[in-house]
Amino acid sequence: MNLEDILLPPKAVKTEKWQLGNIISNEIQENGIVLIFCSDYRGIENGTAEILDFRQVRKELYQLSKLDFEVPVCDLGDLISGRSHQDTHYVLQEVLSVCHQKNAIPVVVGGSNDLTFTLFSALSFHQKNSSYTQISNLISLANDGEELTEKNFLSKILSSKTFDIKNYHHLGYQKHLNEMDSVKLMKEVEFDVVRLAELMNSTEKTEPFFRRADLVTLNCDAVESMGDGFSVNPQVNGLNKREICAYMKETGLSQNLKSAGIFNYNANSRYFLNHQLLAQMIWHLIEGINIQKSHPVERSFETFWLMIDDRKYAFQRETFSDLWYFGDEEKEENLIPCSLSDYEAAKRGFINPRFLRN
Repeated sequence: MNLEDILLPPKAVKTEKWQLGNIISNEIQENGIVLIFCSDYRGIENGTAEILDFRQVRKELYQLSKLDFEVPVCDLGDLISGRSHQDTHYVLQEVLSVCHQKNAIPVVVGGSNDLTFTLFSALSFHQKNSSYTQISNLISLANDGEELTEKNFLSKILSSKTFDIKNYHHLGYQKHLNEMDSVKLMKEVEFDVVRLAELMNSTEKTEPFFRRADLVTLNCDAVESMGDGFSVNPQVNGLNKREICAYMKETGLSQNLKSAGIFNYNANSRYFLNHQLLAQMIWHLIEGINIQKSHPVERSFETFWLMIDDRKYAFQRETFSDLWYFGDEEKEENLIPCSLSDYEAAKRGFINPRFLRN
């Protein structure tokens, strides 16, 4: 498939040498970052696939500082929506596969939240046992119909016989918006489900859920809306501007990040600050990826042993990043990411049940 046939190239944005736009190309490079903008919102009720204008977002993004970024960034442009919603999923998967073949990280911006299914599907074709972290105010486990929607895509991912999912973390759900049976079911199958209140003010407690994520997606409904709405389903409560940028940086800092998505964004917003916020969220994601790529490949650990009820537990601190892990395994991949507060709680005699479950 020729990418030029399914993508509209972005229009030029005038930038200065110190700005990000000065290093953004239109070609996918090995080990780089690839931006893909999408206009297909047919996964939501009454959603359309009309061509949307992301020029304001691009202008705001391109004119931010490039700092000392070394990871190449490509803006492929706007994905042309298919005749049907299913066609869009198909062509998007083709684009994602090209990115994965070059070990590049695709970042899909726009479109409805169900496009996550295609991100996960494309990733699963190239690797097994993927870890997926989603930030969303809703936990919808509907499984009706063949057509993918934002209400059934998660159930289709979790129940698929062709996907191997290692871990699933659902962050930012709001109790007053959810059917409690869905929340209860997620906890019964031992997936991590974290309320919005636990994400607010600091990323410290929930950072471990990003650290080894292969795929991270954001449903913009989880962000507090401004003006005429940051998302297509605007919400009065959610993560604020600073918090969501911090979590986008944590996404980029993932040691295993292979793909990311920002969905349900209100591209038709007439409120300038919404476009500016999205641009800065993307920028923080790019910053996180650059920081992670600069970390040493070889890591060293400092081990701390604790005795609780006649049992001995090990916590390990990675000396370069100051990140914490649970377990006494020699192989880093067998250690369980945790936080300093988890270690402090263990010193008081409380072990997070998540560690014992794993």
